[in-house]
Amino acid sequence: MHFTLEHTDPATRARAGRFETAHGTVHTPIFMPVGTVASVKGIHQKELREEIDPDIILGNTYHLFLRPGMEILEAAGGLHAFMGWDRAILTDSGGYQVYSLSANRKIREEGVKFKSHIDGSLHVFTPERVMELQRSIGADIIMAFDECTPYPCDYAYAERSMHMTHRWLDRCIEHLKKAPPKYGYEQSFFPIVQGSVYPDLRRQSAEYIAGADAVGNAIGGLSVGEPAEELYAMADEVCRILPEDKPRYLMGVGTPINILENIALGVDMFDCVMPTRNARNGMLFTSEGTINIKNRKWATDFSPLDPMGLTFADREYSRAYLRHLFAANEYLGKQIATLHNLGFYLWLVREARRRILDGTFGPWKDKMVVQMDKRL
Repeated sequence: MHFTLEHTDPATRARAGRFETAHGTVHTPIFMPVGTVASVKGIHQKELREEIDPDIILGNTYHLFLRPGMEILEAAGGLHAFMGWDRAILTDSGGYQVYSLSANRKIREEGVKFKSHIDGSLHVFTPERVMELQRSIGADIIMAFDECTPYPCDYAYAERSMHMTHRWLDRCIEHLKKAPPKYGYEQSFFPIVQGSVYPDLRRQSAEYIAGADAVGNAIGGLSVGEPAEELYAMADEVCRILPEDKPRYLMGVGTPINILENIALGVDMFDCVMPTRNARNGMLFTSEGTINIKNRKWATDFSPLDPMGLTFADREYSRAYLRHLFAANEYLGKQIATLHNLGFYLWLVREARRRILDGTFGPWKDKMVVQMDKRL
């Protein structure tokens, strides 16, 4: 995978680029809709392709390992064939899910023993096994197995965890040297920077990850409860060290404002469940601010859902109708809101890319941050 850096914004460190995968070109900056269990929740693949139109989506190794399982995925020919998706896929290694199972897992040097959240069965993830699982899934981009530290986290724990993540990275790399992809195309491997919210640890980890000379790099362990200022400060530290000629992926981030601020710092790739999860709770993101569609004020607002939106749902449904669907607990309401939010997120990163290319990203970003912070 070769990353082409097309342009850098003159007022910030925002970048526009592209890279090739076996399943198509990915243009950056990019937001990856989260398809945790081989499904972007509430969205048909036809809508995903034609309305939201992402170059790449995300799947999760932990969840796919539990259901449907590797035997079924291999029989199908990999995740692309199984879910009917012919564009790029990135898989998270499961490190974040292991972090979220803190009451049901034990972390050791060898790996992590955990209980399934589905049936309580015991399983073990090692760096080597996680690489094997991602080979079976067949994603275009696969992630190193890491430990995502909690927030807050004391310095000593963060340092120990970071060094273990580095040792796990070395084991991932060694295993992949002996394990070619299973479906006839190359898989690109990204290591992950850790270090909690400690600048010296983040710099140390970024240097170690840069030294691995992978085709791309990720920043993990953020958006786990720390203040936004800490998130930006750590991303800033890391982006100053990670190589400019490779894509940078900030994992699990975040709000539309978070995304714009981190694009300005030099981040290229994002994912987050926020647009889909918040949609199911009635929160809509727009370029003018955030809408809680459950509020009574929308009951007689028959204007389009979002006059600036790009999906058919934004044009064909009114705010009053969507509020009615939520009040009646009709699942169609959640589907419409999800389609809108994902469409908005993809519009946001594409507009950011356009602004980077024409040199207007900085002032546009500052204006957008103010607008999107409003509650309508």
